[in-house]
Amino acid sequence: MKLSEKLALAAMFRIDPERGHALAIKALKMGLTPTHTTVTSARLKTTLAGLSLPNPIGLAAGFDKNAEVIAPLLKSGFGFIEVGAATPLAQPGNPKPRLFRLREDRASINRFGFNNQGMDAIAARLAQRPAQGIVGINLGANKTSENRALDFATVLQTCGPHVDFATVNVSSPNTEKLRDLQGEKALHALLMGVMDTRAGLDKHIPIFLKIAPDLTSAEIGQIANVAKATKIDAIIATNTTLDRDGLTSAHKNEAGGLAGAPLFEKSTRVLAELSVATDGAIPLIGVGGVSTAQQALAKIKAGASAVQLYTGLVYGGLSMVHDMVVELDQLLAAEGFANVVDAVGTDRAAYL
Repeated sequence: MKLSEKLALAAMFRIDPERGHALAIKALKMGLTPTHTTVTSARLKTTLAGLSLPNPIGLAAGFDKNAEVIAPLLKSGFGFIEVGAATPLAQPGNPKPRLFRLREDRASINRFGFNNQGMDAIAARLAQRPAQGIVGINLGANKTSENRALDFATVLQTCGPHVDFATVNVSSPNTEKLRDLQGEKALHALLMGVMDTRAGLDKHIPIFLKIAPDLTSAEIGQIANVAKATKIDAIIATNTTLDRDGLTSAHKNEAGGLAGAPLFEKSTRVLAELSVATDGAIPLIGVGGVSTAQQALAKIKAGASAVQLYTGLVYGGLSMVHDMVVELDQLLAAEGFANVVDAVGTDRAAYL
């Protein structure tokens, strides 16, 4: 990390977290952040649900909620990025403050509540995105919606023509009763509606499902069954957690979803269980607590075909992406893997 980036991160920690994030978006717009050519190699190249990725490290949804900085993010070293979540109507989200840094835990808690400018504004920006690079949209539902299942399909109808994949997000803890849609019957109906909408698009795009980490083994099995029955293309494991075990920071008891380092073990355990439950039938994307190449490789060996991160950037800066991908290539080589695919699921037993 360059001195300028270290100083910028230090300054960010002195101001309100949400204001700091807004400044990071502004810096990306102005070209003030580190840029790198996308790191790739024969070892790192992989295919995820039919998408050709230069490397398996992606940006999770939530960083670029309104698709404002797609171009600079694609120049940061990521193999793919996901924007949103987008809802049919613009909504302000929950009252502020709603984002908290837990520096001692290298974590954050947020209760944003799907704040975004709405699918029309986001779709307009997606229509102007660079042709190169893999970009996905996270589909959300409005807080006041009377038919949240329909909201996901509506956003897909509007934004789908401009993206390479779309994620059904039923796992945010910050929209009341949203996680109820992870139940077997509700989830099946919701996903079938989304898949029917996908069938009407002019181009075929993969549909992903993002799940919570706060699930029992039985619930994980049910989700795996629904995923196979509806033929979705991949599952993202996991979103943020409501668990607060082991935290030491002052904001540890704030309401919302916990992200960052404390989530790593829990999310990876869910990932490994899901890998067993799906038995290789559906690609998995590992998310939660990743900030090093070693952790990325651990997710892959637990069953992930690709990995996403977000909170790690708060503490490691955007330049960590390039460094992580370079080191991941080296780690794969050191362990004798000719390609990242060869490492998938090779050590999932460590988390079961």
